[in-house]
Amino acid sequence: MSASGGTKAIVAALGANLAIAVSKFVAFAFSGSSSMLAEGVHSLADSGNQFLLLVGGKKAQREATPQHPFGYGRERYVYAFLVSIVLFSIGGMFAIYEGYEKISNPHELKHWYWPVGVLVFAIIAEGFSFRTAIKEADELRGKLSWTQFVRRAKAPELPVVLLEDFGALIGLVLALGGVGLSLLTGDGVWDGIGTVCIGVLLVLIALVLAAETKSLLLGEAAGTDVVQQIEAAMVDGDTVTRIIHMRTLHLGPEELLIAAKIGVRHDDTAAEVAAAIDAAEARIRAAVPIARAIYLEPDIYSEAEAAKGPDREATPGGPAPHTGGH
Repeated sequence: MSASGGTKAIVAALGANLAIAVSKFVAFAFSGSSSMLAEGVHSLADSGNQFLLLVGGKKAQREATPQHPFGYGRERYVYAFLVSIVLFSIGGMFAIYEGYEKISNPHELKHWYWPVGVLVFAIIAEGFSFRTAIKEADELRGKLSWTQFVRRAKAPELPVVLLEDFGALIGLVLALGGVGLSLLTGDGVWDGIGTVCIGVLLVLIALVLAAETKSLLLGEAAGTDVVQQIEAAMVDGDTVTRIIHMRTLHLGPEELLIAAKIGVRHDDTAAEVAAAIDAAEARIRAAVPIARAIYLEPDIYSEAEAAKGPDREATPGGPAPHTGGH
Protein backbone atom coordinates (compact mmCIF):
# COMPACT_ATOMS: atom_id res chain seq x y z
CA MET A 1 0.00 0.00 0.00
CA SER A 2 1.32 3.43 -0.86
CA ALA A 3 1.64 5.79 2.06
CA SER A 4 -0.20 8.50 0.10
CA GLY A 5 -3.17 6.23 -0.52
CA GLY A 6 -3.47 5.31 3.11
CA THR A 7 -3.08 8.93 4.23
CA LYS A 8 -5.81 10.11 1.87
CA ALA A 9 -8.28 7.59 3.28
CA ILE A 10 -7.29 8.47 6.87
CA VAL A 11 -7.70 12.21 6.34
CA ALA A 12 -11.10 11.71 4.70
CA ALA A 13 -12.23 9.54 7.61
CA LEU A 14 -10.85 11.99 10.19
CA GLY A 15 -12.69 14.95 8.69
CA ALA A 16 -15.96 13.03 8.45
CA ASN A 17 -15.76 11.64 11.99
CA LEU A 18 -14.97 14.99 13.63
CA ALA A 19 -17.99 16.61 11.99
CA ILE A 20 -20.19 13.64 12.83
CA ALA A 21 -19.02 13.50 16.47
CA VAL A 22 -19.97 17.16 17.05
CA SER A 23 -23.39 16.69 15.48
CA LYS A 24 -24.09 13.55 17.53
CA PHE A 25 -23.21 15.19 20.84
CA VAL A 26 -25.46 18.13 19.97
CA ALA A 27 -28.28 15.71 19.16
CA PHE A 28 -27.72 13.91 22.47
CA ALA A 29 -27.88 17.18 24.38
CA PHE A 30 -31.29 18.02 22.87
CA SER A 31 -32.84 14.53 22.81
CA GLY A 32 -31.23 12.58 25.66
CA SER A 33 -30.83 9.57 23.35
CA SER A 34 -28.29 7.05 24.66
CA SER A 35 -27.80 5.80 21.09
CA MET A 36 -26.67 9.29 20.12
CA LEU A 37 -24.29 9.46 23.08
CA ALA A 38 -22.81 6.05 22.22
CA GLU A 39 -22.50 7.04 18.57
CA GLY A 40 -20.89 10.34 19.59
CA VAL A 41 -18.26 8.49 21.62
CA HIS A 42 -17.88 6.06 18.71
CA SER A 43 -17.14 8.90 16.27
CA LEU A 44 -14.82 10.58 18.77
CA ALA A 45 -12.97 7.27 19.18
CA ASP A 46 -12.76 6.90 15.41
CA SER A 47 -11.27 10.41 15.16
CA GLY A 48 -8.67 9.42 17.74
CA ASN A 49 -8.02 6.27 15.72
CA GLN A 50 -7.23 8.23 12.60
CA PHE A 51 -5.01 10.62 14.54
CA LEU A 52 -3.05 7.68 15.94
CA LEU A 53 -2.63 6.20 12.45
CA LEU A 54 -1.25 9.52 11.19
CA VAL A 55 1.15 9.72 14.13
CA GLY A 56 2.29 6.14 13.53
CA GLY A 57 2.90 6.88 9.85
CA LYS A 58 4.99 9.94 10.75
CA LYS A 59 7.08 8.12 13.36
CA ALA A 60 7.71 5.22 10.99
CA GLN A 61 9.61 7.58 8.66
CA ARG A 62 12.46 8.10 11.13
CA GLU A 63 15.93 7.05 10.05
CA ALA A 64 17.48 3.86 11.39
CA THR A 65 19.70 4.18 14.47
CA PRO A 66 22.35 1.91 16.02
CA GLN A 67 19.73 0.82 18.56
CA HIS A 68 17.13 0.19 15.83
CA PRO A 69 19.26 -0.74 12.82
CA PHE A 70 16.30 -1.84 10.71
CA GLY A 71 14.42 1.42 11.19
CA TYR A 72 11.01 2.21 12.64
CA GLY A 73 8.66 0.81 10.01
CA ARG A 74 6.78 -1.26 12.57
CA GLU A 75 5.62 1.91 14.35
CA ARG A 76 2.65 1.75 11.98
CA TYR A 77 1.76 -1.68 13.32
CA VAL A 78 2.11 -0.52 16.93
CA TYR A 79 -0.25 2.42 16.46
CA ALA A 80 -2.73 0.30 14.53
CA PHE A 81 -2.71 -2.14 17.45
CA LEU A 82 -3.36 0.75 19.87
CA VAL A 83 -6.31 1.75 17.70
CA SER A 84 -7.87 -1.69 17.96
CA ILE A 85 -7.23 -2.28 21.64
CA VAL A 86 -7.55 1.09 23.35
CA LEU A 87 -9.95 3.30 21.44
CA PHE A 88 -12.22 0.70 19.86
CA SER A 89 -12.54 -1.23 23.09
CA ILE A 90 -13.18 1.92 25.11
CA GLY A 91 -15.85 3.00 22.63
CA GLY A 92 -17.42 -0.46 22.62
CA MET A 93 -17.44 -0.97 26.38
CA PHE A 94 -18.78 2.54 26.98
CA ALA A 95 -21.63 1.93 24.56
CA ILE A 96 -22.52 -1.39 26.24
CA TYR A 97 -22.53 0.29 29.67
CA GLU A 98 -24.60 3.25 28.47
CA GLY A 99 -27.08 0.92 26.77
CA TYR A 100 -27.45 -1.14 29.94
CA GLU A 101 -28.16 2.01 31.95
CA LYS A 102 -30.79 3.12 29.43
CA ILE A 103 -32.48 -0.30 29.47
CA SER A 104 -32.50 -0.24 33.28
CA ASN A 105 -33.84 3.33 33.45
CA PRO A 106 -35.60 4.11 30.16
CA HIS A 107 -36.98 7.55 29.42
CA GLU A 108 -38.84 9.09 26.50
CA LEU A 109 -36.86 10.80 23.77
CA LYS A 110 -37.17 14.55 23.45
CA HIS A 111 -36.90 16.54 20.23
CA TRP A 112 -36.76 13.36 18.14
CA TYR A 113 -35.94 15.29 14.97
CA TRP A 114 -32.44 16.02 16.28
CA PRO A 115 -31.19 12.41 16.45
CA VAL A 116 -33.00 11.43 13.24
CA GLY A 117 -31.58 14.38 11.32
CA VAL A 118 -28.06 13.84 12.65
CA LEU A 119 -28.15 10.12 11.88
CA VAL A 120 -29.16 10.79 8.29
CA PHE A 121 -26.33 13.35 7.99
CA ALA A 122 -23.88 10.89 9.57
CA ILE A 123 -24.85 8.09 7.18
CA ILE A 124 -24.14 10.40 4.23
CA ALA A 125 -20.79 11.56 5.66
CA GLU A 126 -19.68 8.05 6.62
CA GLY A 127 -20.74 6.84 3.20
CA PHE A 128 -18.40 9.40 1.63
CA SER A 129 -15.52 8.29 3.87
CA PHE A 130 -16.24 4.60 3.17
CA ARG A 131 -16.36 5.28 -0.57
CA THR A 132 -12.94 6.96 -0.41
CA ALA A 133 -11.44 4.01 1.49
CA ILE A 134 -12.96 1.52 -0.98
CA LYS A 135 -11.59 3.48 -3.93
CA GLU A 136 -8.07 3.55 -2.45
CA ALA A 137 -8.20 -0.16 -1.52
CA ASP A 138 -9.54 -1.22 -4.93
CA GLU A 139 -6.29 -0.05 -6.52
CA LEU A 140 -4.34 -2.47 -4.34
CA ARG A 141 -6.41 -5.56 -3.63
CA GLY A 142 -6.45 -6.86 -7.22
CA LYS A 143 -8.35 -10.14 -7.40
CA LEU A 144 -8.48 -10.60 -3.63
CA SER A 145 -11.82 -10.60 -1.87
CA TRP A 146 -12.37 -7.94 0.77
CA THR A 147 -11.83 -10.48 3.53
CA GLN A 148 -8.58 -11.64 1.95
CA PHE A 149 -7.45 -8.03 1.50
CA VAL A 150 -7.99 -7.22 5.19
CA ARG A 151 -6.19 -10.40 6.25
CA ARG A 152 -3.24 -10.14 3.86
CA ALA A 153 -2.55 -6.40 3.69
CA LYS A 154 0.86 -5.53 5.12
CA ALA A 155 -0.03 -1.85 5.57
CA PRO A 156 -2.56 -1.51 8.40
CA GLU A 157 -4.11 1.85 7.57
CA LEU A 158 -6.59 0.96 4.84
CA PRO A 159 -7.91 -2.21 6.52
CA VAL A 160 -8.39 -0.24 9.76
CA VAL A 161 -10.25 2.58 8.01
CA LEU A 162 -12.34 0.13 5.99
CA LEU A 163 -13.44 -1.75 9.11
CA GLU A 164 -14.01 1.51 11.00
CA ASP A 165 -16.24 2.95 8.30
CA PHE A 166 -18.06 -0.33 7.74
CA GLY A 167 -18.69 -0.62 11.47
CA ALA A 168 -19.75 3.02 11.67
CA LEU A 169 -22.36 2.59 8.95
CA ILE A 170 -23.80 -0.50 10.63
CA GLY A 171 -23.74 1.32 13.97
CA LEU A 172 -25.66 4.25 12.49
CA VAL A 173 -28.31 1.89 11.14
CA LEU A 174 -28.57 0.28 14.58
CA ALA A 175 -28.86 3.69 16.23
CA LEU A 176 -31.51 4.78 13.74
CA GLY A 177 -33.42 1.56 14.39
CA GLY A 178 -33.23 2.07 18.16
CA VAL A 179 -34.40 5.67 17.96
CA GLY A 180 -37.12 4.80 15.45
CA LEU A 181 -38.53 1.96 17.55
CA SER A 182 -38.45 4.17 20.66
CA LEU A 183 -40.49 6.80 18.82
CA LEU A 184 -42.95 4.28 17.40
CA THR A 185 -43.53 2.43 20.68
CA GLY A 186 -42.95 5.27 23.12
CA ASP A 187 -40.61 2.94 25.01
CA GLY A 188 -37.03 4.18 25.56
CA VAL A 189 -35.82 0.62 26.12
CA TRP A 190 -35.36 0.24 22.36
CA ASP A 191 -32.90 3.13 22.36
CA GLY A 192 -30.89 1.27 25.00
CA ILE A 193 -31.01 -1.98 23.03
CA GLY A 194 -29.70 -0.17 19.96
CA THR A 195 -26.89 1.26 22.07
CA VAL A 196 -25.88 -2.18 23.38
CA CYS A 197 -25.85 -3.53 19.82
CA ILE A 198 -23.51 -0.68 18.81
CA GLY A 199 -21.18 -1.59 21.68
CA VAL A 200 -21.10 -5.27 20.77
CA LEU A 201 -20.35 -4.35 17.16
CA LEU A 202 -17.41 -2.16 18.20
CA VAL A 203 -15.94 -4.84 20.44
CA LEU A 204 -16.17 -7.43 17.64
CA ILE A 205 -14.39 -5.09 15.22
CA ALA A 206 -11.75 -4.41 17.89
CA LEU A 207 -11.09 -8.14 18.22
CA VAL A 208 -10.71 -8.59 14.44
CA LEU A 209 -8.31 -5.64 14.17
CA ALA A 210 -6.34 -6.80 17.21
CA ALA A 211 -5.85 -10.26 15.69
CA GLU A 212 -4.69 -8.88 12.35
CA THR A 213 -2.33 -6.23 13.74
CA LYS A 214 -0.92 -8.70 16.28
CA SER A 215 0.09 -10.94 13.40
CA LEU A 216 1.87 -8.01 11.73
CA LEU A 217 3.62 -7.08 14.97
CA LEU A 218 4.91 -10.62 15.40
CA GLY A 219 6.36 -10.47 11.89
CA GLU A 220 4.85 -11.70 8.65
CA ALA A 221 6.59 -13.03 5.58
CA ALA A 222 6.18 -11.50 2.15
CA GLY A 223 3.10 -12.48 0.16
CA THR A 224 3.22 -15.42 -2.21
CA ASP A 225 3.40 -13.23 -5.31
CA VAL A 226 6.29 -11.21 -3.88
CA VAL A 227 8.18 -14.38 -2.91
CA GLN A 228 7.80 -15.65 -6.47
CA GLN A 229 9.21 -12.38 -7.83
CA ILE A 230 12.19 -12.62 -5.48
CA GLU A 231 12.89 -16.22 -6.46
CA ALA A 232 12.69 -15.42 -10.16
CA ALA A 233 15.07 -12.47 -9.77
CA MET A 234 17.57 -14.22 -7.49
CA VAL A 235 18.35 -17.23 -9.66
CA ASP A 236 19.95 -16.60 -13.02
CA GLY A 237 20.84 -20.25 -13.68
CA ASP A 238 24.50 -19.41 -14.20
CA THR A 239 26.21 -17.70 -11.26
CA VAL A 240 23.32 -18.45 -8.87
CA THR A 241 22.13 -21.94 -9.65
CA ARG A 242 19.33 -22.34 -7.07
CA ILE A 243 17.83 -21.13 -3.81
CA ILE A 244 18.65 -23.65 -1.10
CA HIS A 245 16.36 -21.95 1.38
CA MET A 246 14.97 -18.46 1.91
CA ARG A 247 13.07 -16.48 4.51
CA THR A 248 11.45 -13.08 4.28
CA LEU A 249 10.18 -10.71 6.97
CA HIS A 250 8.31 -7.42 6.78
CA LEU A 251 10.18 -4.80 8.82
CA GLY A 252 7.35 -2.45 7.95
CA PRO A 253 4.65 -2.19 5.29
CA GLU A 254 7.18 -1.02 2.68
CA GLU A 255 10.35 -2.57 4.07
CA LEU A 256 11.27 -6.19 3.47
CA LEU A 257 14.15 -8.25 4.85
CA ILE A 258 15.36 -11.19 2.74
CA ALA A 259 17.75 -13.86 4.01
CA ALA A 260 18.70 -16.76 1.76
CA LYS A 261 21.26 -19.47 1.22
CA ILE A 262 21.99 -19.69 -2.49
CA GLY A 263 23.71 -22.34 -4.53
CA VAL A 264 26.82 -21.37 -6.49
CA ARG A 265 29.15 -23.43 -8.71
CA HIS A 266 31.77 -25.41 -6.80
CA ASP A 267 34.64 -24.09 -8.92
CA ASP A 268 33.79 -20.36 -8.62
CA THR A 269 36.46 -18.14 -7.14
CA ALA A 270 35.75 -15.86 -4.17
CA ALA A 271 35.63 -12.87 -6.53
CA GLU A 272 33.14 -14.60 -8.79
CA VAL A 273 30.93 -15.54 -5.82
CA ALA A 274 31.01 -11.95 -4.52
CA ALA A 275 30.07 -10.65 -7.97
CA ALA A 276 27.22 -13.18 -8.19
CA ILE A 277 25.83 -12.03 -4.84
CA ASP A 278 26.03 -8.35 -5.83
CA ALA A 279 24.27 -9.07 -9.14
CA ALA A 280 21.55 -11.11 -7.40
CA GLU A 281 20.91 -8.30 -4.90
CA ALA A 282 20.61 -5.79 -7.75
CA ARG A 283 18.11 -8.02 -9.58
CA ILE A 284 16.03 -8.48 -6.43
CA ARG A 285 15.86 -4.75 -5.68
CA ALA A 286 14.86 -4.04 -9.26
CA ALA A 287 12.05 -6.61 -9.09
CA VAL A 288 10.94 -5.83 -5.52
CA PRO A 289 11.79 -2.21 -4.57
CA ILE A 290 10.71 -2.69 -0.94
CA ALA A 291 13.58 -5.16 -0.41
CA ARG A 292 15.67 -3.01 1.93
CA ALA A 293 17.87 -5.57 3.70
CA ILE A 294 19.20 -8.55 1.72
CA TYR A 295 21.53 -11.16 3.17
CA LEU A 296 22.72 -13.90 0.81
CA GLU A 297 24.96 -16.77 1.92
CA PRO A 298 26.65 -18.77 -0.85
CA ASP A 299 26.93 -22.53 -0.53
CA ILE A 300 27.47 -25.68 -2.56
CA TYR A 301 24.18 -27.52 -2.88
CA SER A 302 23.86 -30.91 -1.26
CA GLU A 303 20.55 -32.73 -1.54
CA ALA A 304 21.12 -34.64 1.71
CA GLU A 305 21.91 -31.46 3.69
CA ALA A 306 19.10 -29.51 2.09
CA ALA A 307 16.64 -32.16 3.28
CA LYS A 308 17.56 -31.36 6.89
CA GLY A 309 15.96 -27.90 6.62
CA PRO A 310 17.16 -24.34 7.17
CA ASP A 311 17.26 -24.44 10.97
CA ARG A 312 20.05 -26.96 11.38
CA GLU A 313 22.57 -25.29 13.66
CA ALA A 314 25.47 -26.46 15.78
CA THR A 315 24.66 -27.14 19.41
CA PRO A 316 26.78 -25.46 22.13
CA GLY A 317 29.99 -27.44 22.51
CA GLY A 318 28.99 -29.68 19.62
CA PRO A 319 30.29 -29.96 16.08
CA ALA A 320 30.01 -27.02 13.71
CA PRO A 321 27.19 -27.18 11.16
CA HIS A 322 28.00 -28.74 7.84
CA THR A 323 28.74 -26.17 5.13
CA GLY A 324 27.74 -28.34 2.26
CA GLY A 325 24.25 -26.90 2.05
CA HIS A 326 21.10 -26.77 4.15
